[in-house]
Amino acid sequence: MIDVSPPPRLPVLRVVVAAPRGFCAGVDRAVTIVERAIARYGAPVYVRHEIVHNAHVVNALKLQGAVFVEELDEVPDGVPVVFSAHGVPKAVPVAAAARGLNYLDATCPLVSKVHRQAERLVALGRHILFIGHAGHPEVIGTFGQVPPGSMTLVETLEDAQGVTLADPKNVGFLTQTTLSVDDTAAIVACLQARFPAIAGPKGEDICYATSNRQAAVKLIAPQCDLMLVIGAVNSSNSQRLREVAERAGTRAHLIQSADDIDWAWFDRVATVGVTAGASAPELLVSELMTLLATRFATQVEQVTGAVENVVFKLPRELDA
Repeated sequence: MIDVSPPPRLPVLRVVVAAPRGFCAGVDRAVTIVERAIARYGAPVYVRHEIVHNAHVVNALKLQGAVFVEELDEVPDGVPVVFSAHGVPKAVPVAAAARGLNYLDATCPLVSKVHRQAERLVALGRHILFIGHAGHPEVIGTFGQVPPGSMTLVETLEDAQGVTLADPKNVGFLTQTTLSVDDTAAIVACLQARFPAIAGPKGEDICYATSNRQAAVKLIAPQCDLMLVIGAVNSSNSQRLREVAERAGTRAHLIQSADDIDWAWFDRVATVGVTAGASAPELLVSELMTLLATRFATQVEQVTGAVENVVFKLPRELDA
């Protein structure tokens, strides 16, 4: 006998998707630089460090002919090399030029702006308190713009409360571009209270994309039982999105892709929020939405905060 009974009804799940999310202008520019370099010069094109912190992006570029290395001495002579979006110390392009390597700098222009600010503060005789995370490539790259000893890393509010300076009247501060907006504001306020003469950037160093994505999570997290953030474990901006959701009182998980979902997370969940870090492609969001629809009758809505229309120019030799 043929079973003609209707299929079981799927449980209803409200899915609230944050906007903006995913790729920012700096990431889009960096990925395009690698793709165009491969198209122009042919494979292989070497890339120093992950171009952006996302395994999906890195693996897709590997398939096109990109080879990722950690240090310049791993790059053979006679092949193009791209510097990642996070920026590199000054010594790296100097070494590349000394070897006659054809190099392309994919550093995000907003990171490059911080580099120039660091140079200006040091030229004015100010010691820099740099707010950031130890070991992050953006921090390493920024420290490498100025002479050793010119900067002190401040990671936490406790660091800000305890840091001492030889000359408190000649000090400045700068920040990594992918930090928590709220945490950084507290650290800056502490430094300004302790060192009234401290000089800072004219505008925030935290980039527009980081700020906008955190603000979008703040909009949706209070109405969600669960928040899914798509991004890499080593992605600073993605980790901050998870933290923002948790501080809003929402359970949050950072996943690299839909494959990382644990369906036990959805027990007694009526509304799930979805966002993606600035180095996560929209394809990963689409795959997540497709998978959710196999388990639930999804009711999808998008909540939009800021509207982004920033575009960064490509290097002249690739802009054709």
